[in-house]
Amino acid sequence: MEWFTASGYWMGRLVFQRALAGLYLIAFLTAVLQFRALIGARGMLPVPRFVERTPFARAPSLFQLRYSDRFFAGCAWTGCAVSAALLAGVDSLLPLWAGMLLWLVPWTLYLSIVNVGQTWYAFGWESLLLEVGFLAVFLGNDEVAPPVVVLFLLRWVLFRVEFGAGLIKMRGDPCWRRLTCLDHHHETQPMPGPLSWFFHHLPKPLHRVEVAANHVTQLVVPFLLFAPQPVATGAATLMIVTQLWLVLSGNFSWLNWITIVLALPVVAFPAASPDTAGAPPWYVAVVLAVSALLLALGYHPVRNMLSRRQVMNRSFDPLHLVNTYGAFGSVSRIRYEVVIEGTVDGTPRRDGDWREYEFRGKPGDPRRWPRQFAPYHLRLDWLMWFAALSPSYAGPWFGALVERLLEGDRDTLRLLRRSPFPPDAPPRYVRARLFRYRYTTWRELRETGACWERTYVREYLPPTRSAGAADRR
Repeated sequence: MEWFTASGYWMGRLVFQRALAGLYLIAFLTAVLQFRALIGARGMLPVPRFVERTPFARAPSLFQLRYSDRFFAGCAWTGCAVSAALLAGVDSLLPLWAGMLLWLVPWTLYLSIVNVGQTWYAFGWESLLLEVGFLAVFLGNDEVAPPVVVLFLLRWVLFRVEFGAGLIKMRGDPCWRRLTCLDHHHETQPMPGPLSWFFHHLPKPLHRVEVAANHVTQLVVPFLLFAPQPVATGAATLMIVTQLWLVLSGNFSWLNWITIVLALPVVAFPAASPDTAGAPPWYVAVVLAVSALLLALGYHPVRNMLSRRQVMNRSFDPLHLVNTYGAFGSVSRIRYEVVIEGTVDGTPRRDGDWREYEFRGKPGDPRRWPRQFAPYHLRLDWLMWFAALSPSYAGPWFGALVERLLEGDRDTLRLLRRSPFPPDAPPRYVRARLFRYRYTTWRELRETGACWERTYVREYLPPTRSAGAADRR
């Protein structure tokens, strides 16, 4: 069955599988370290409460059958262990069927997490990891050469990621068509990185070139993925370079990294192909059946891309087998940040002793330079960016966050960089204020050492006291 496989892509498959396993490992570690405060039994959006009102068919998950924090932690740690095994290449040591089952384990576990993760897991890269992870199950191991149809489907996903993002920009904010979006984006993006300040201060003509190059990469180059070699390799390489540029300019979780991973099996690596056995008939039948299903389901994202009302980052089935993607259809011109403060004063005066909570990634202290966290995902920091855009984004969870700060909840405090109050001596009151942030100029940076300048805008949440605070004190 030479028509079924492409032996020249075995190295691309190998690099792709190991890199994908690494992203799985990061995703599961993120879940292990953050779930208790976010979706645990006492979390801000508890899983038990969610599954009570959500049917299994709408959000299939192991946690629909049973939930406890210990069970969740066990599943997440199992995902870490299996991902580490795949990263080490254990699947290549197993029979073909066993290797496929091993790849199915992290997909099943992460699907279970995403489907109960609610707002904390409502990011496009979650669905992208699941869609790509499902295809990886059928990519085979060293027993067989990579199936042509699965390689095609991986290119099809990459095409939708890039082309969908390009279309949403052209249909969205006019600044993308005017080539001016990067005058603002590096400053107002969800979580700036250590180099974002410098990217923002690049000359404006270079920003225009960046936007124009982005349009070419997302609207023209994706079609070249289906061209003969070496054109397809050139297209994939250009996408990888573009994504690395984005990695340097901000913290976008593993969005850029999984796009790079998707481009790897397109590349024709100059390596000799090992001798492999022919694909067994059962494997051919399974791969063709699954591929036919995925191609049929692909109708929905294609229809969305062609629609004038294109939407970003939506799944069209509860298993996240096919999804639509896109990013930054609109770009904020002004950066707002919610600053949370607490006080031990008995009376919460405006000019009292208010102490600021410091987050790990989002801007806070104007003198603190941003750090690089991606591909690790700071979920609370990202949601705080949305909360600053509009209180409606924070409605389901912000009140619970404040309550846990008032309680000195240790799991919540672990999500922060620093709390001004020890867990056993929480504040009497917590308030939130909205500030406008802007990057300092070169001169201001030299004079003050601060990368941000912030200006008070308004009260976001008035001083709030826990319902049980009076009883504790």
